[in-house]
Amino acid sequence: MDLRIFTEPQQGATYDTLLTVAKATEDLGFDAFFRSDHYLRMGSVDGLPGPTDAWITLAGLARETKRIRLGTLMTAGTFRLPGVLAIQVAQVDQMSGGRVELGLGAGWFEEEHKAYGIPFPKEKFARLEEQLAIVTGLWGTEVGKTFSHDGEYYQLTDSPALPKPAQAKVPVLIGGHGATRTPRLAAQYADEFNMPFASIEDSERQFGRVRAAAEAAGRKGSDLVYSNALVVCVGKDDSEVARRAAAIGREVDELKANGLAGSPAEVVEKLGQYAAIGSQRVYLQILDLDDLDHLELISSQVMSQLS
Repeated sequence: MDLRIFTEPQQGATYDTLLTVAKATEDLGFDAFFRSDHYLRMGSVDGLPGPTDAWITLAGLARETKRIRLGTLMTAGTFRLPGVLAIQVAQVDQMSGGRVELGLGAGWFEEEHKAYGIPFPKEKFARLEEQLAIVTGLWGTEVGKTFSHDGEYYQLTDSPALPKPAQAKVPVLIGGHGATRTPRLAAQYADEFNMPFASIEDSERQFGRVRAAAEAAGRKGSDLVYSNALVVCVGKDDSEVARRAAAIGREVDELKANGLAGSPAEVVEKLGQYAAIGSQRVYLQILDLDDLDHLELISSQVMSQLS
């Protein structure tokens, strides 16, 4: 099982903090560094010093790291026009030497749109479907040919469909709990399906829906990677687990019920339960970005038992 580090910078982080975590992610052997795409803090934290932009952050990290994959869970479709997003991601992929992955979602947090003057359309899912068609269509157009799209929400005419990513195909991640439209969209466009913050039972049910949708669309269910995103809080002993839980404003019992928490042995056991229902990759949501000892413990005592 691959373990990836997933950060929530809107809760309060500078670029330098993110760079430090990304370098630790690489040095400690994790597979990837991912971040959320939000402009407004959530909950009771102050969010200082303010938000960082996801793709500007990843562009910087692309030049400062060498091995780890870089991506978003999830880029908000409401934040960027799809043609512009295709250019941004292709450029960052070039800057990284072909290490970028695009998680793309519809966008959901209305308050941040109001706070920064970003339109928040009523029909977001249909827009997301067009966005996926445009981004993947632009990347897939042969050099020297043009791409056009005449949709309900977006129109592109004779686009040169440039630049191209460094990779032959940038992996596309789609995720969510929706029972019908989400699996259909994943079956059509996704290389990976991600189940965010879900129980083992709900994950197994949704993975089954996605596999069925893929097969109905003429793909093998095994064509997709299946993954989870889960909050993580690991400690060498009960007191360290409690200290780390308190630092992120959470209760140990709640974290154990809804995420990956406890001793390394407890976390390895729960990861095994997710693996048993088909999860191949887990994004570990790290909420205290100053606690690099946490990453080291996960690397040495959890990840080492999964390889």
